[in-house]
Amino acid sequence: MKIAIVGASGYSGEELIRLLSKHPEVELCSVTSRSLAGQKVSEHLPALAHLVGDLVFSASSPEELAENTSIDVVFLALPHGVSFDYAEPLYKKGKTIIDLSADFRLNSPNHYKKFYGKEHPAPYLLDEAPYVLPEITHSDWKISQLIACPGCYPTSILIPLIPLYKMGLIETGPVTINSYSGISGAGKSLREDLLFKKRNESIKAYGLPTHRHLSEIQEQLESAAFEDVSIQFCPHLAPINRGIHTTIVVPTKSSIEAIYSKWQLAYGDAPFVNLMQTGTFPETQDVVGSNRIDFSAVRDTTTDNLIITSVIDNLVKGASGQAVQIFNLKYGFPETMGLL
Repeated sequence: MKIAIVGASGYSGEELIRLLSKHPEVELCSVTSRSLAGQKVSEHLPALAHLVGDLVFSASSPEELAENTSIDVVFLALPHGVSFDYAEPLYKKGKTIIDLSADFRLNSPNHYKKFYGKEHPAPYLLDEAPYVLPEITHSDWKISQLIACPGCYPTSILIPLIPLYKMGLIETGPVTINSYSGISGAGKSLREDLLFKKRNESIKAYGLPTHRHLSEIQEQLESAAFEDVSIQFCPHLAPINRGIHTTIVVPTKSSIEAIYSKWQLAYGDAPFVNLMQTGTFPETQDVVGSNRIDFSAVRDTTTDNLIITSVIDNLVKGASGQAVQIFNLKYGFPETMGLL
């Protein structure tokens, strides 16, 4: 299939190039970057020179991409607030769009305005864009033309929690989530607070108390629980290049054996879910470069809390790898193709 990547010079875009250039069912025919237009991809990603050949970054407009009849699927690796500039013309021309931004993740345009500070310019497309977490979302999404990929933090949170909420194993009560992300999660923008001297050997909370990903987490958990869920989400920047570590504390009366039984039922055949034994704890270094989520849990009988820890690579399972996984499932390719 012939693929275009829009926003190919960002970290997620670079990961898409890495993954899709090795995918046996993909011909990477267009990669766009306004800042690098006209330059060879191999000059900026020399490790992939043998795969990308003479491919050159372009500055194709949304209309030009929409009119390009040789493109089957477009991956949008753009910031929120920019993706819908491309999604609308591409959608009208019948292209399949896999969007890594937040522009189509939320069900409600009111939630988008509250958390992203602007009116959604294409609210009619929200109903057309399923939120696809491959391990959880039912297969009826595969007929959709516009697909919203989950965010990095939500992926590390929703995969462990949603089956437990669906099965009624979580008690009504506050959910406390502390997540730590590598610096790559902040993107490539040149900011003083992201300089090496500022971030090396230093951990910093940010986005409190209502980080933008809270809207996504809340919508999905409340959909699973069929009731309101109170969430305290606390994200942090950690002094690592990539990876997310999340600790989740939720009230439960269920035994740890019952919890693990539900996880085994939900994810026994999921190729990218690594359910670790209780009493063992995942580490970010073990998932770097992979499309895997590792997680485990212990139960505190003193507080009746379940404590879950999970790790993902924020650029792979939290972004580009998950997008390729969605692509594989939509078109009937093996789920792991290009990802192992």
